[in-house]
Amino acid sequence: MAASTECTTVLPGDILTDRVNRSGSKKYKLGPGLTVQSEDVVACKCGVLKSKENSTFWIDNHQKRYIPAKGENVIGIVTLRAGDIFRVDIGSNLPASLSYLSFEGATKRNRPNVQIGDLVYAKLLVANRDMDPELVCIDSSGQSNGLGVLSTEGFMFRCSLHLCRKLLSPECSLLRVLGKKIPLEVTIGMNGRIWLRCRSVSETIGAMNTILAAEYTSDENIPSMVEKIMSAMAGY
Repeated sequence: MAASTECTTVLPGDILTDRVNRSGSKKYKLGPGLTVQSEDVVACKCGVLKSKENSTFWIDNHQKRYIPAKGENVIGIVTLRAGDIFRVDIGSNLPASLSYLSFEGATKRNRPNVQIGDLVYAKLLVANRDMDPELVCIDSSGQSNGLGVLSTEGFMFRCSLHLCRKLLSPECSLLRVLGKKIPLEVTIGMNGRIWLRCRSVSETIGAMNTILAAEYTSDENIPSMVEKIMSAMAGY
């Protein structure tokens, strides 16, 4: 499902009720950057208004502060263990909680091996303004499906939330093009964090620089950009 290519720049306080109603959808969802005030749809961030199938609307921008949203996958840093609960930094204003039972195969006797400082890839189960965020590392069937503690052999770096959304878009070819140049493993969190593992330190640095450079690179220019950075890396 591709997002709408129509670009409408909005500022905080702009009333977008007519724009949403004009989509013809009786039911719609509001994503990041939009809120409802007195039955009006109002922008609370500056950026570009985007939509998906004229039923989901959000504001796309280059912010780095993360606001938790239920169902999103994030990369967190375990900062504290309090009884049966881990406290995890996900880049929001409040730390998230993660139960030791929220791992695949975890029981009271078989506890997961999670240490302070570990990186975890988890899904937000609870995210609202009245409660602390709550994470799980399993899906509805109790399987991890890629969630859990990330390997210490990888490297985590930060980027804008916009870049994470761009990389996860089906239209973005960066990871496919980059994967043909060097073998790599990538985990992308919606909170502006990316975990990366390559064969060597130099390849990791080259891949990281390529990913960061893709934020302001159009999709048609991505192959040439990857070729340029990889060629420069090979010269060292």
